[in-house]
Amino acid sequence: MKKMNEVYVNMMNKVAGMKKDETGSQTLEWIGIAAVIVILVGVISTSMAGATGIGEAVVGKITELIGQIGG
Repeated sequence: MKKMNEVYVNMMNKVAGMKKDETGSQTLEWIGIAAVIVILVGVISTSMAGATGIGEAVVGKITELIGQIGG
């Protein structure tokens, strides 16, 4: 029974250590932010490339908003 308790305590210590180890979490956050930026740039570049439909609507709204800011 003593050996079982030792094994249990050792396993719990390892699990607790894994929970505290946050190595790489900041890197994943930056990768997520970069992915969002890349998607936004792709959407904007597609809309500015003369795409019809949704692209023209987005360009029109952006132009309208810029016009409201300036005047």
